[in-house]
Amino acid sequence: MKTQKVIISGGGTGGHIFPAIAIANEIKRRNPSAEILFVGALGKMEMEKVPQAGYEIIGLPITGFQRRITFSNFVLPFKLLFSLIKAFFIVRKFKPQVVVGVGGYASGPILRIASMISIPTVVQEQNSFPGKTNRILSKVVSKMCVAYKDLDKFFPKEKIVLTGNPVRNEMVDISGKREMALQHFNLDSQKKTILIIGGSLGARTLNESLIEGIDLIQNENLQVVWQCGKFYYPNYEKQKEELKSKGVHLFEFIKEMDLAYAAADVIISRAGAMSVSELCIIQKPTILVPSPNVSDDHQTHNARSLEDAVVLVTDKEAKDKLMKEAFSLLNDKQRSLEASEKLKKFAIPNASELIVNEIETLVK
Repeated sequence: MKTQKVIISGGGTGGHIFPAIAIANEIKRRNPSAEILFVGALGKMEMEKVPQAGYEIIGLPITGFQRRITFSNFVLPFKLLFSLIKAFFIVRKFKPQVVVGVGGYASGPILRIASMISIPTVVQEQNSFPGKTNRILSKVVSKMCVAYKDLDKFFPKEKIVLTGNPVRNEMVDISGKREMALQHFNLDSQKKTILIIGGSLGARTLNESLIEGIDLIQNENLQVVWQCGKFYYPNYEKQKEELKSKGVHLFEFIKEMDLAYAAADVIISRAGAMSVSELCIIQKPTILVPSPNVSDDHQTHNARSLEDAVVLVTDKEAKDKLMKEAFSLLNDKQRSLEASEKLKKFAIPNASELIVNEIETLVK
């Protein structure tokens, strides 16, 4: 029996949306006639990104709890109730064979309703430290597709399947692209390259750490490909030519991430779930600086779950240590080779296929 009708719910960040789209694409690849409906949260980025990927989406008026006292916390119970009612009518009208949640506020109501009326349900958990919504849902859903081992302390063991995180294949396909990458970024083939990526919006700590170590970059005769992010680009744009003369190639956003990965000898990144999954497949020596500004400090958990396959630098110590650690890694060939080798055991490049296998098993 083919998977014909699926609801995929969740969002809020790219880390939830891109896996959701990857799962949808794999379902469509297997069965082009499949109907897929997305359910997101009104006002969140999935309401824009999902239609761009070619899928229909319906929004729920759901929001999260704010840690400070705000009016939105007082109306939250009413939004939740209305979202549950709307979710019930969405499920009843669409009649899905299975409902998939990828995390984020919207996945709660839709998965809860589907579970109540005995529709098979799947949660895809991207992080090594699950969010509250997925921990609650794990008690009622059919399957938990996870990206890390040892999550039975959060979820029922019999429901867990290790599948990894779906990554964007075009991002991790770097084989044979180094020369093209060097030309694309106008890099010197005789110099080693550090890639710094802090997400599409940017990461202040990574940016400030680079500026702090810019003299060291010149002294070490290195070059840097630096994605500083949308928020921070205006601060550095005027210095673009001066930075380039010091070996730093500044970008607001890098669309051609496969080429950036291919050019890099060492990669510095935050430790979001999708970034970590991509970096495990890329298998370049990696330094992770977890963001302290995320729920449950899950980025630190993501980084620590990789054991000694990566260098972990905390946000607080980054200004003093980050660039020095990068230079140390670059200059130690044996350590770099060992780091790349260790990342192999964490790589799951066919995660989308494994997740859809589980979906099809439930449908059958």
